[in-house]
Amino acid sequence: MLRNLLILLVLAWSTASFATVNSVYIESRLDFNAILISEVDIIFIYDDALLESFPTTKSGWSSNKREIIAQAGDSMDLVSVFIPQGFSSEMASLPQRRDEAVKVFVIGQHDSSTRAPIDITDYENVLVEIDQFGILVSRRN
Repeated sequence: MLRNLLILLVLAWSTASFATVNSVYIESRLDFNAILISEVDIIFIYDDALLESFPTTKSGWSSNKREIIAQAGDSMDLVSVFIPQGFSSEMASLPQRRDEAVKVFVIGQHDSSTRAPIDITDYENVLVEIDQFGILVSRRN
């Protein structure tokens, strides 16, 4: 019986999915003459229990951001990047334990209030492009 339990634990651990995010490159395509600064939040979640209560929309995140951060403690890391129009960032500075995250989301300030957080957990190198319509997230070569 103990042997079966150990086998189940090993299988559960080996099939557990962890983040593969190694880099996030952010680029603004907004008008150089506009006086805008865009914020992009990259959220690393380390506890499955936090996922159950995590907001499902940008407005849910924005309006409760401080409370979520305070309640999450060590179960979450937040990287906020502020990008002026027409500026490219080489890479966002990511947490050292990023590969331990069970989920990684991107939320952009210029997105629709009803847009869901963008799951980048399985993206190794991420490109975030900001334009007048919101953000576009893709894999970066």
